[in-house]
Amino acid sequence: MATGLTKTALTRHLAEKLELTNKQSAAFLDLLAETAIKETKKSGVFVIPGIGRLVKAERKARMGRNPQTGQPIKIKAKTVVKFRVAKAAKDMIAPPKK
Repeated sequence: MATGLTKTALTRHLAEKLELTNKQSAAFLDLLAETAIKETKKSGVFVIPGIGRLVKAERKARMGRNPQTGQPIKIKAKTVVKFRVAKAAKDMIAPPKK
């Protein structure tokens, strides 16, 4: 399994690029996460320009199936959070085929 950029590595990278202390860049990341959670909970959407948006969505109740027994089961309605990647970011990461 490939490992991504850890919080510590991201904090150090931000601190280096923005000429901040590690503590300041860690506080920035914590504030960004806290703000994203509060705003998504309150208004249903939080946009990070150039990256994407967090969206709160409602899932309807539906019928499912227990994979072990094959018995039908009722799945309750619930609220979920989705992340939608911005088109600009998506095109830079995985350019469309021509």
